Amino acid sequence: MLADTARNSAYARALEAKVKPGDVVLDIGCGAGLTAMLAARAGAKHVYTCEQQPLIAQAATQVIADNGLSDRITVIPKWSHDIVVGEDIPERADVVISEIVDTVLLGEGALATLTHAMAALAKPDARAIPEQGTLLAQPVESRQLLDLWRPQQAEGFDLSAFHRFARVAQLTPNDFEACGLRPLGPVTELFAFDFTRPDINPARSTTELACTAAGSIHAVLVSFEMDLAPGIQVANGLHSGGHWGRTAFLLDHPETAKAGDRLRVTAQHDAARLSLSVQDLLQAAEEPAAAALWMTRGWIAHRQLLGPGAAAPQAPVRPPSEAPNAHPLGQAFH
Repeated sequence: MLADTARNSAYARALEAKVKPGDVVLDIGCGAGLTAMLAARAGAKHVYTCEQQPLIAQAATQVIADNGLSDRITVIPKWSHDIVVGEDIPERADVVISEIVDTVLLGEGALATLTHAMAALAKPDARAIPEQGTLLAQPVESRQLLDLWRPQQAEGFDLSAFHRFARVAQLTPNDFEACGLRPLGPVTELFAFDFTRPDINPARSTTELACTAAGSIHAVLVSFEMDLAPGIQVANGLHSGGHWGRTAFLLDHPETAKAGDRLRVTAQHDAARLSLSVQDLLQAAEEPAAAALWMTRGWIAHRQLLGPGAAAPQAPVRPPSEAPNAHPLGQAFH
């Protein structure tokens, strides 16, 4: 994380944009103290940063001292839920900073933590970094992904009966590079989260993922986009770098798709977990191009037989079984 220069730069720019002189800042999840120091550099009056792991809190305190910021940053060795306004911090915060998300935003308890922080530790008009997050899904092809998570054999033994337990692939950045996931369609939104007014209620949605290229759908990749401030974003999609891993939900059996097909999926989440299941592959409707061409040519030929400007004769409408010597074109229009 500390070596993720794109992420560090994005947070630095977001803090410069949102922290105002005189602001009190609450930084949730101190780590090495980087975001707290960025907030101080951006002009905060004082930064209170909390860290529940004592050894990490102690190390962060030293890092902050080494950078000459001990008078402007206070490390609180507590979980944010245990912070008391008037005891641990003198007043509610103007800005709340956090980076407590996993590969699908939810796994580190961001929703529950920020729900409490924005309600109990922040001023009513407090700003948050990040502001919002979106979970996205897209169909992907990768034989290497299946070989990594569902090897057919080991030392000559068939392992296929065990594959049903390998449904969710948690890919490290190295795994992600090695698997070479090929997108078969664009990303589609699953859920959106407002971190300024977080909500811990569960949600469920069924959506269709478009396929714009032919191939074998091996998995559905779920990624996120986080808006830190207007125009400043971090993400972990197919073309994003950074320290975050990726999460892929493997299909029970690969689906052969063509452009225009749609993969129907159902996703649901609570405050800390995401699940996704594949319902079915909806085949693209076949275009009746040949039939349309035949009918067009047939109609032109019919008009030519009648002569220029002639109107088709009006005949009584009868059921096909009663129409003697019915013209194939007429049958088509029936």
